[in-house]
Amino acid sequence: MNYTYLQIAKTIDHSLLNPSLSADELESGIQLALDYDVASVCIMPYYLKRCADRLAGSGVRASTTIGFPHGGHTTDVKRAEAERAIADGCEELDMVINISQALSGSWEYVTADIAAVVEVAHGAGQKVKVIFENAYLGNAEKIRLCEICGELRVDWVKTSTGYAPSGATLDDLRLMRCHAPEHVQVKAAGGVRDLDRLLEVRVIGVSRVGASRTKEMLDECRRRLGLTGIR
Repeated sequence: MNYTYLQIAKTIDHSLLNPSLSADELESGIQLALDYDVASVCIMPYYLKRCADRLAGSGVRASTTIGFPHGGHTTDVKRAEAERAIADGCEELDMVINISQALSGSWEYVTADIAAVVEVAHGAGQKVKVIFENAYLGNAEKIRLCEICGELRVDWVKTSTGYAPSGATLDDLRLMRCHAPEHVQVKAAGGVRDLDRLLEVRVIGVSRVGASRTKEMLDECRRRLGLTGIR
């Protein structure tokens, strides 16, 4: 094998964004992320503070969503969400662009919208992932967004929310890696459901994936590596 367990585990943002998850299920999900030592837990904003408290002192980061899932919030609301997330202990903010404005070619608006969240996060020393929601965009819009995100020095460009008609495709990931500057990482979300797919997107240059099937992927990783137990 040409990878270690931690190299795979630290590719995963464990997703706890399904609105039907109960508090007990959120608690179990946070514990799973800790047990498997993933990169982060991406959790519903209302539970973020509790999540950040539980993750404190671990190697797992607390993350949440901004303008989720449709991106149509006003910029002032997205900024306020970002400020509250930072106050609640968020280390990585996954924000959705204004899809309508991107499709309208209103790039000045789109740029200012992203910049507002980047300013809050980077001002606090934290990171931003910008969600394009590629299912609704053409290649021209995706390329322009990669350029804008490079100019704003966002930390990741991300394919999807997981709530659109389709998620991460290999073609989109190749396009984003090609057109995003080297200092901008790429995150795949929606459709990475097993270890083989995770390994496939890593080859393209993806450094993070959003996943809800974390346990299954990492159990398989450990099996292939001949490891026993969770850690």
